[in-house]
Amino acid sequence: MAKLYFYYGAMNSSKTANALMTHFNYEEVGQRALLCKTETDTRDGKRIIRSRIGLEKECILLNELQQMSDEEIKKYDCVIVDEVQFATKEQIDFLSDIVDFMEVPVVCYGLRTDFQNNLFPGSERLIAIADTIQEIKTVCWCGRKAICNARFSSTGIVRDGEQVVLGANDRYVALCRKHYKLGALRPNFGEVTV
Repeated sequence: MAKLYFYYGAMNSSKTANALMTHFNYEEVGQRALLCKTETDTRDGKRIIRSRIGLEKECILLNELQQMSDEEIKKYDCVIVDEVQFATKEQIDFLSDIVDFMEVPVVCYGLRTDFQNNLFPGSERLIAIADTIQEIKTVCWCGRKAICNARFSSTGIVRDGEQVVLGANDRYVALCRKHYKLGALRPNFGEVTV
């Protein structure tokens, strides 16, 4: 029975590497997996998914998947979506239709929340309707579990601005909730002493 999966994690939790490994695992056993990402993610090129450890693969865009016929989609054993947080509610509902009416599993990877700890639209919808929701864990510099995606500049954590500003290690860091609240990007950075 096909399912809709949502694997989420903070920045640098290896979500994209996991997506690429899932794709590889399907192909290694002779099954066809379709790799796609949202139109918003253009950091590594329009139709490229690339992980921080150097793995990369060509993909299609989510809006292109929406243009495919049911028969074309049913030729795949799995659909894998990276950067799913940028998807719209309607795109997530379309992914659930692939599962429910075409019997093709859909495996989604993405952030749960933005730099202000607000849910992204795609993630919010997946939390509401996914069959399986699982966290991919990573750690803060202090060793605690990191759940916050802190956007930063040369002066520290950025607290206001647009929800979507593309970037990687040059703009974002995963922090535990305590160090996010304190604005501590690294040991002794911005911490208040009493």
